[in-house]
Amino acid sequence: MADTMIKAEHVSKVYRLGQIGGTTLREELQRFGARLRHREDPTRRIGAKAYEAGETFRALDDVSFRVGAGERVGVIGRNGAGKSTLLKLISRITAPTEGQIGLNGRVASMLEVGTGFHGELTGRENIYMNGAILGMKKREIDAKMEDIIDFSECRQFIDTPVKRYSSGMYVKLAFAVASHLDSEILIMDEVLAVGDMAFQRKCLDKMNDVSQSQGRTILYVSHNMNTVRSLCSRCIVLDQGKLTYDGETEEAIQRYLDMGRAAFGRVTDYTAASHMPRVSRKAQFVRAEVCRDNNLYTSDEAMEVIFTVESGADYDDIRFMMILFSLDGTRLGKTESENFTLKEGRQEIPVSVPLEGLADGQYYFQISILQRSRAFGGERLDGIPDALPFVIGNREAFGIPGARWNSQFWGHFMMKPIRLVQDFGHGK
Repeated sequence: MADTMIKAEHVSKVYRLGQIGGTTLREELQRFGARLRHREDPTRRIGAKAYEAGETFRALDDVSFRVGAGERVGVIGRNGAGKSTLLKLISRITAPTEGQIGLNGRVASMLEVGTGFHGELTGRENIYMNGAILGMKKREIDAKMEDIIDFSECRQFIDTPVKRYSSGMYVKLAFAVASHLDSEILIMDEVLAVGDMAFQRKCLDKMNDVSQSQGRTILYVSHNMNTVRSLCSRCIVLDQGKLTYDGETEEAIQRYLDMGRAAFGRVTDYTAASHMPRVSRKAQFVRAEVCRDNNLYTSDEAMEVIFTVESGADYDDIRFMMILFSLDGTRLGKTESENFTLKEGRQEIPVSVPLEGLADGQYYFQISILQRSRAFGGERLDGIPDALPFVIGNREAFGIPGARWNSQFWGHFMMKPIRLVQDFGHGK
């Protein structure tokens, strides 16, 4: 490997669960007195779990890897996998419980919006402060100041205290500072999700540039697989604190998506499912039965589903709305049923969902029950955010036997072939 910039050897991080210590001397004395009298802790919040002494949570478990100079490495995994913990250890915000981490260079990190900024200082003053933390001299920061301000798109507000900045302005200035000041290692944790699309593209181009032209090492965490594909030449996959894969980006993304793929059966019970917020629950999804033994379709088929819905009254102008997502969370499209009447009580409603044009891949729906209203536009009676996962496996692309669709390069839709015509009727 090229010059090693980050080396993690058998790193583990263990946290004690529950509140650690009190906020004041008075609370500590109250706790101590309660223990002497064998009484309940008077400072414990109502409803909080009473953790046993020594109860712990292992956020990272024996993680080892190396990152070379100029590499752009993605760190991906589900929520709670240990990604942010790992970046905090590398950034020296906290120390590992076991193992060690070695760094070969200065680290600039963006672990959350506004990290490293002081709200009372202006944008310009925060640039100087961040540069000083990295060990730069004032004349070095002065030389980069105009480039930082131009990149941040915050020139009009650069002498305003950053506590008055929006979250988007925070991110723009923080990224401009981190990418322009002299650091050999750049660490980013899901921060680009706040910025607008044009600025995200600008940031990705900048990270590619500083990595290739300046040899800077980048560690990037994101749940947006498209940005991971665009930026990272290699990926690390974490699952429940363990490193499960370290290698090629596309293979890492596929392993991550496979982790999140829901267990699929013909019948799904929604009584204990996570329902969407801000729904009236006047009618509720009870279950869905898919009229097929597996979840594999081709793009010229339809998914036939029987929804069981329970309603508290009769409602007119009801329709189903289904929003289609790819497994990486990309919103792809929407379909709705025709209006129907929902009767009080429990009833089964069969539907046929078209899958025409979908390319090979894994998908799921967000399903909702809507009541249309001329006065108010409509009301959402119930909704399930992650429902009906399925797989499209086409036998061929463009009608050519053996030709397989590549969703990575061509997208999630198989558009119909171009039709050649002899005459458009011009001049008639």
